[in-house]
Formats: sequence, C-alpha cells, structure tokens
Amino acid sequence: MPPVTSTQRPFGAVLSAMVTPMTDDGAIDLEAAVLLARHLVDHGHDGLVLNGTTGEAPTTHAPEKAELVAAVVEAVGDRAFVLAGAGSNDTAHAVRMAEQAAEAGAHGLLVVSPYYSRPSQPGVVAHISTVADATDLPVMIYDVPGRAGVRMAPGTIDELAAHERVVAMKDASGDVAGAAGAIARSGLAWYSGDDAVTLPLLAHGAVGVVGVATHVVGTQFAAMIAAWDAGDHTEALRLYRGALPAVQAINGAGFQAVFAKAALQVVGLLSSRAVRLPYVPASEQDVDDIRAGLRAAGLLDAALA
Repeated sequence: MPPVTSTQRPFGAVLSAMVTPMTDDGAIDLEAAVLLARHLVDHGHDGLVLNGTTGEAPTTHAPEKAELVAAVVEAVGDRAFVLAGAGSNDTAHAVRMAEQAAEAGAHGLLVVSPYYSRPSQPGVVAHISTVADATDLPVMIYDVPGRAGVRMAPGTIDELAAHERVVAMKDASGDVAGAAGAIARSGLAWYSGDDAVTLPLLAHGAVGVVGVATHVVGTQFAAMIAAWDAGDHTEALRLYRGALPAVQAINGAGFQAVFAKAALQVVGLLSSRAVRLPYVPASEQDVDDIRAGLRAAGLLDAALA
C-alpha cells in the first residue's frame, strides 16, 4: 500500500524526477534503479517520479517503463509515492502509458502538456483530461513551457483543476507571481518543478518539489521544507543557500538527466553515467564542474577534493 495521502500534500513533499540508471551499453539497470530509489527514500524523499524527461522517457520503451515502475513500487511503494510519467504529444499513446503505469502499480500519474505540437489551450485541456480519464489514479499536471513549447493559461489550469483526478501541479514555468494566484484559485497542491525556485514558491503557497538536484540534496530540501512549515524561515533560507551550488551545477546547463547521472556517479550512487541518444554522457570537464558544485554544497568529503 502507498503512504497515507493528504489533501495538502497528496504526493508528499520531496520528490525527485528520478533518472533511469543504465549500463554502459544503454540497457536499463533495474537493480541500480531499485538501489537508487531506496537511497532516495532513505534520504529525505517521500515520493518519486519515474519515466519523466529526467528519466529519459522519450527514449525508453513501454515494457521498460512498466518494468521500472513495478520494480520501484515493489522496493519502496509502502514508504513513498511512486508517480509515473504519461507524457506524449500523441494522446492515444499517453493513454496507453497511463494504463500501463496503473497496471504496473504506480500510485499516480504525471501528465505534461503535449510537447512540440503546440496545441491550443482547449487542446491541452482535452489531452490531459483524456489521459486523466484513462485510469483511477490521481494526476499531477505539468506545466513546462520551455520543453513543451506551450504554456498552460490560467483558465486552462482552472479547468483542469475541476477534474476529479487532477490534484496537483508541477510548475516549471518560472512565474512565481502567477503561481500565487493560480494556487489560490485552483486549490491544487503546487509543487516546484525547478529546484532553484522551490523556496520562493513555498513562500507563495507551494507544498513541495519535484526536483533533479534533489537526487543529491534531498535531505537538505526535506529539512528546508520542514523549517518553512515550522515558521523558521531563516533556517529554510540557510539550507536553501547551502544546497544552491549543487542545484546550479546540476541544472544550470539544462541537461538535467545527463548531469544528474554524473552527480550520482560522483557521489558513488551510480556506477555508470550512460544515457541514450540524443543525450550524450557528461564530459570529464562537466564532471569536474559538477564535482566542484557538490563540494561547495558540502556533499563531498574534503579527503576526496
């Protein structure tokens, strides 16, 4: 059984859009995925998102996605919420992904705006509503205009919020002020989709984060959110600033899947930083820069410097 849900935080507070570990020849490494999932849950996470962009969903295939969900749910599904991405610019394909995720045991779905096609706002509503109708799972919608090519308009968010299974938003729009109004209007549980904006969004009513740098700073982000909840905003800011070098090192170039795997290799949680084309693995210079960011965030022992 999944953890007990709440209306305030239906999927927990700290989630990572988890990378999909691979062997050097590009095969999915389920054993490594299970070990990583357990580590994340042991270090600040109460949720995981599988088969998203950071999980290289565009280049993993249906059986691989289902096997990954099933393995992670079996490993941590009684301690953390496991969401599965059902993102595609083909609505019928996204529906199949949602159905397969539900069959594999996912606790919820992450549904992004159709990317590249740039549909109208009614098209965005119809797409996401159709996917949400495909299963009984609760849904986190995902607004990421930088990747999707289209931003959800305020009316679109409000209309989707009225769907009985749409309970949360992952916001990577960068519009903190707009989020404040949308949170108040929609009643959705709001999650930052950008590690660096998590603290500002908490100040505007967000409840958590679906991050990438959280792979290595999950404990710090969990403590930051707990401090914010307790009203200790000075401590929350201290923790945020402390984690920021790692956040910038992993997210700054925009290749989150690539750099997150490199960071996980640096800290010894992955043996390979292999990715599938069109991604290419982080270069040695990239790894050096990531290592410097992790060190500045206090994540590497001084003896390893």
